[in-house]
Amino acid sequence: MAIETVHRSCPICEASCGIVVDVDRDANKVVAIRGDEDDPRSRGYLCPKVFAPQAVHEDPDRIRRPLRRIGDRFTEIGWDEALDLVGSRLKAIRAAHGPDAVATYIGNPTGHNVGAMLWTTMFIGTLGSQRIFSGATVDQWPKNLSCRILYGDAWLFPIPDLDRTDFFLCLGGNPLISQGSLMSAPNMAARLRALHARGGRSVVIDPRRTETAELASQHLFIRPGTDPLLLFAMVHTLFEEGLVRPGRLADFTDGLDTIRELARDFPPETVAAATGIDAPTIRRLTRDFAAAERAVCYGRLGTCTVEFGTLASWLVDAVNLLTGNLDRAGGLMFPRPATGQGEPVAQDTGPVPYGRFRSRVRGFPEFDGQLPVAVLAEEIDSAGEDRVRALITAAGNPVLSTPNGERLSRALASLDFMVSIDIYLNETTSHADVILPTTTAFEDTNFDFLFQTTSVRNMVRYSPRVVTPPADAKPHWAVLMEVAARLNDTTLESYDDFMFEGMLAAVVGQPGTRCAAVTPDMARAKLGNVRGPERFIDLLLRAGPYGDGFDDTADGLSLAKVQHVPHAIDLGPLQPRLPDILRTPGRRIQLAHDLLVRDVGRLKRALGRYATAPGLVLVSRRQLRNMNSWLHNVESLARGRNRCTLLIHPEDAQRIGLRSGGRARVRSRVGEVSPEVEISDEMMPGVVCLPHGFGHTAPGTRLSVAARLQPGVNVNQLADELLLDEPSGNSVLNGIPVEVFPA
Repeated sequence: MAIETVHRSCPICEASCGIVVDVDRDANKVVAIRGDEDDPRSRGYLCPKVFAPQAVHEDPDRIRRPLRRIGDRFTEIGWDEALDLVGSRLKAIRAAHGPDAVATYIGNPTGHNVGAMLWTTMFIGTLGSQRIFSGATVDQWPKNLSCRILYGDAWLFPIPDLDRTDFFLCLGGNPLISQGSLMSAPNMAARLRALHARGGRSVVIDPRRTETAELASQHLFIRPGTDPLLLFAMVHTLFEEGLVRPGRLADFTDGLDTIRELARDFPPETVAAATGIDAPTIRRLTRDFAAAERAVCYGRLGTCTVEFGTLASWLVDAVNLLTGNLDRAGGLMFPRPATGQGEPVAQDTGPVPYGRFRSRVRGFPEFDGQLPVAVLAEEIDSAGEDRVRALITAAGNPVLSTPNGERLSRALASLDFMVSIDIYLNETTSHADVILPTTTAFEDTNFDFLFQTTSVRNMVRYSPRVVTPPADAKPHWAVLMEVAARLNDTTLESYDDFMFEGMLAAVVGQPGTRCAAVTPDMARAKLGNVRGPERFIDLLLRAGPYGDGFDDTADGLSLAKVQHVPHAIDLGPLQPRLPDILRTPGRRIQLAHDLLVRDVGRLKRALGRYATAPGLVLVSRRQLRNMNSWLHNVESLARGRNRCTLLIHPEDAQRIGLRSGGRARVRSRVGEVSPEVEISDEMMPGVVCLPHGFGHTAPGTRLSVAARLQPGVNVNQLADELLLDEPSGNSVLNGIPVEVFPA
């Protein structure tokens, strides 16, 4: 064997842990994976998901060549035939019915692949369609909207400076399992223990006593969906008790008086019955948070996938701002990515891109160019000349991951044409007419493009390819561009050059930038002309805040220098960046934007309903051996007991007549499932819990391991596509009213 050692990051979750992979070059096969003890971010830490990229690469169920549906069967075809067929069918539908007859769904894995990230926006632009959907609107869209309102950029996320804080307040997140969603931080358990060891405190607020809550200093149960009521009560207490101290933030923040007035209607005594947290506890929590020298309030999935997700996301940042913990060490801070996202801009980004067009059935407004994926089924199956007739899915499984998957599955079967860019025949792609496979993570080079923007320390890392792909295999970015080229009668090369020249013109030769004296010709000479992500990354690194400015003798970064270092490069702790990076008018934070203020009335009207609501509500949960629906076909991760169980409090189980190991019927307005029961006092009474990503029981799929070892039930069959967070359009996947019966 000719063993070569490859250092790179694990591509599965945001933590992007450093790994060492031993490869037999003669056999082109991975022989060992271990943690990289010299990596400055993860220091050898691993979770079970690290073995998934190898397992997916070797999976016999994985699609390796294009498939075409003929009747109810799929047949392998060549790339040219597949791409020509896709191009001709999409062109014909667009010509007959207009560009909006073609919709696109972008799945979550694209965020873990730099090529997919860089080219997806270009791909969407070539379609000319307003019907763009993604997994973001069942995940984080309220946070994107609140960031766009407050900071002028939907992707400018403030991140907890976890390693320097004294008080970590966590709402609706389970970072021990997620590794810190929108808070990229390997080995969260060690970080929380370090916080406690230095005398700090952590408080988790969640309707389930999660793995993070077990380790925390304190856990408080909260009724699902009531986080904005709690946060408003904290804001009320801050103002009432004279604890508001925004410090320098007040110099560029508008709306402080307005938020004070809005909070008057939410004293702790008023929200206690609705939240399930008594007023003295709310006041004590607020005082302790305000008194801490360095504190940070963090909200994640449980604060986004609810009825008032935008208000909750906004109020998380408001609590940090009002206590002076926004943009300071130990608080909520903004990373500085090496590729220049989030650098100061000369002009503001103008009004919030909201409601410029609407969905055709419910008239739901777009935000940032996307419509809520909860309206996708009705855009297809509701009658009308302007309905969606063709769909492109890219690395996504919306039948399992979006509301009322049964309806969406039926709608997909009614399309005139569907193409999926994917490596599995799953619950969604089984409806496609053509499936276009891509290379896998270990066959691709990669760069932690997105997750440098969510890291708790500034960092940069390049990941080389682990194994050599077959000669005819195509990376995700190339498949996107080949489809776009066929659809628009051009070539991949022309699109690649067009995008590169546009990016080049934006970052060199512009007054006020780091590379104002660099001409495009000078930059081109340094960057070469090899197609693919590398020349884009090199361009952005050299022009970025740590870059060499295209001077090979300078100390700054270039792609070659990053490639030369086998581990992540630590670029230091997060630093204060406001107000320079604000992209809002006048570089000011508008704390009381009309979109937010208008929705407060809806929250007030819901207060009584939350306080008196009878019956059970359903929430979801993350699990360490899962990543949404991606990894259930990995046998090493799927082994063991059934993980798709209904967690229920003993009191609720006794009242209903359920027993552990038995079955329950869980019914909502839109569906019913029958999961195995697991009785546990980790659940808040009145709340039941099912994990998401399961339900591998559909005919026509090719997921043999998942179907055999972890089929489970699809929790999103219970999610109601009519229930949305109104400002953002994010689906309500937590706090779903359900009835539970013995099976």
